[in-house]
Amino acid sequence: MARVLIVEDEEALSLLLRYNLEAEGYEVEVCGRGDEADTRLREAPPDLLVLDWMLPGLSGIELCRRLRTRTETERLPIIMLTARGEESERIRGLTTGADDYVVKPFSTPELMARVRAMLRRARPELVSSLLRAGDLELDRETHRVRRGGREIHLGPTEFRLLEYLMQSPGRVFSREQLLDGVWGMDVYVDERTVDVHVGRLRKSINRGRDRDPIRTVRGSGYAFDDQFSATVGAV
Repeated sequence: MARVLIVEDEEALSLLLRYNLEAEGYEVEVCGRGDEADTRLREAPPDLLVLDWMLPGLSGIELCRRLRTRTETERLPIIMLTARGEESERIRGLTTGADDYVVKPFSTPELMARVRAMLRRARPELVSSLLRAGDLELDRETHRVRRGGREIHLGPTEFRLLEYLMQSPGRVFSREQLLDGVWGMDVYVDERTVDVHVGRLRKSINRGRDRDPIRTVRGSGYAFDDQFSATVGAV
């Protein structure tokens, strides 16, 4: 699931954007100040940023400039929102580092289409309906999982957990990161819950001598094996 951060100080507009983006299936956070967004982006960069030009604390244009100077956010997709429709202002926004520039008032369906298009280019694995690795296949639209042509029945939590791991092969997630990404940041459950659900997921997707695509990284957490596709084909 793609994570989108909205930085917008107009509450009515940020609520509208949040509602529509969540309806599209994205995980959405909202921030109303530029300086607070700067701190949040240092801690956990999203997959896409919707950024207003005029913000309290720190302007959107200055925040955009700062993001492009940092390694972790230099390629972050940024859509800038502004009431400034003049050509010179659009050029300034794009030159500073915005990938797209949307003038208020705008069509919400058009903005949703722009978000989809940008994520499709920047993070195709997050918006593709089908995730494949080796003989394992996960369909986000039908919520079906197959391995070697055999359908696997997963509970909703195991499905989200597998999806979350598959969309970032090789990346090691701590239990805390998995809790935030799969269960949600507002849900308070014990970290050992992750171990229980990983155990259930492994039991469901691995039969007999099947290779386990989920790696346990001692002292760190779990990862989807980025060598899984190659090794399955070689077995």
